Amino acid sequence: MKSWIWTILVVVLIAAGSYAFYVYTLPPELEEGFLYGNGHVEGTEVNISAEVTGRVLRTNLVEGATVDKDSLLVSLDDRDNVAKLAIANARIAALKIEQQRYMEELATWRELLATAKRDLKRYTALRERGIVTVQKLDQITNVHREALGKVRALTAQVGESEARTTVAEYEAQLLQINIDKAAIYTPMDATILAKGIELGELAVRETLVAVLVDMEDLELKVYLPEKVIGKVKLDAPCKVRVSAFDDRYFDCRVKRVDQRAQFTPRDINMPEERVRMVFGVVLALENSQGYLKPGMPADSWIRWDDNQPWPARLVIPR
Repeated sequence: MKSWIWTILVVVLIAAGSYAFYVYTLPPELEEGFLYGNGHVEGTEVNISAEVTGRVLRTNLVEGATVDKDSLLVSLDDRDNVAKLAIANARIAALKIEQQRYMEELATWRELLATAKRDLKRYTALRERGIVTVQKLDQITNVHREALGKVRALTAQVGESEARTTVAEYEAQLLQINIDKAAIYTPMDATILAKGIELGELAVRETLVAVLVDMEDLELKVYLPEKVIGKVKLDAPCKVRVSAFDDRYFDCRVKRVDQRAQFTPRDINMPEERVRMVFGVVLALENSQGYLKPGMPADSWIRWDDNQPWPARLVIPR
């Protein structure tokens, strides 16, 4: 009988101790005035691709390196286009010489036409008075007709030459654009997240050259239950913590709140699993020292009550 009682007492004590340990190890409740969310650090990735075909002659791609705006990333072989541009420029020069010759010849024939018009008018009047013969008037008429035909033909030739010169100039501009595109520069201050090509490799149109990201423009998207989303205000202060810096908090602010609710994403651990409808909240991270990296899992706390001070240690709620 006594052994049975002792067995019950031991079981009760073990159960009580287990429950006490469970309660003790539970994370504390989130303090009033704060909201918690987690997600992954994200950055706006910019894919830099080749716009022309060419072999890589020079590369400054180093993954993780910081580059300034307009820094040279890659130089492609542009000798073919340089040669074509030289030919195009020579063709333009020849066309301009031809055009100038036509214009000079046209100016001469216009003077001749003006003289022929005056002669035709004068000889027509003389013929009406019977002073000149029909043959002489026909001769003057033929001279006028020839001059008029020449002026018209040369005018058309000048127009055609101008059109061919314009086409050649546009072709030269296109070649110059392709030559300029053979040198690929970064469009912004950024960090090289990944490189897509090596020295000596052949790049064709749309070949990925590098992936850039602005480390000072990182974001964290968290998902909050529908019932608390009304507490979130734009520009509200928040703090972020990542595993790599467990004892450090990074400042941030609420940048954007989704206008429509959605179901809980599978890669997000919500404190209340029963809540299915959530709103996405985008936090703009302060990362001037570059500690945060895209892809890092992060915990965040949003302070919606300005009267509440930040606690010394932020906890992940139950």
